[in-house]
Amino acid sequence: MNAENQSNPNQEKIAAVRKNDDGDLIGFQTESGRELDYLEALTEAKAGKLAHVDVFHKYGRDILRSEPDGIKENNLDSLPEF
Repeated sequence: MNAENQSNPNQEKIAAVRKNDDGDLIGFQTESGRELDYLEALTEAKAGKLAHVDVFHKYGRDILRSEPDGIKENNLDSLPEF
């Protein structure tokens, strides 16, 4: 069974990202088309509503990142922009 089949059906995947002029992630689009700003995505990730992302504390704040799985293509930074 691959990881795709092990997803929690109550979790949405992030399908696309929005970046600012510095290349920082500022927004996310889920596979259902919902758009979340960074704080909304953090809140949903902490609540377990987003698949394949982790929240960790760095630089004195919470940061959203892809689960480390060794697959560069599904990293948040590598997703298409919307």
